[in-house]
Amino acid sequence: MKLSEVKEILNAEVVAGEEFLDREVKSAFGSDLMSDVLAFVKDQALLLTGLVNGQVIRTAEMMDIKAIVFVRGKKPTEDIAELAKEYQMVVMTTDYTLYPSCGKLYCAGLVPNEERVD
Repeated sequence: MKLSEVKEILNAEVVAGEEFLDREVKSAFGSDLMSDVLAFVKDQALLLTGLVNGQVIRTAEMMDIKAIVFVRGKKPTEDIAELAKEYQMVVMTTDYTLYPSCGKLYCAGLVPNEERVD
């Protein structure tokens, strides 16, 4: 799924990386626990989280995650947005909570990270 589609489905605002909205993501993973992200995420996944701090960006970079959606209307600070830009990541924010955000993407055809087949 293209990130531009994710933006539309979640009625999201792009905070960083608008020039990369043509990128594809193969799966999605929702969590506020970065230890779960480290343990379970495969590359090219979309991360949905309500945790807004620099550790999210650093964890995503380590796991080759190219896009993050902050849920519940959470807005990253400017330093978080700058770090995402440095790593060429797309960062969006949506007013939906985590569960509906994941559900909307699932209904649109984006598979959960653990169901991804390469």
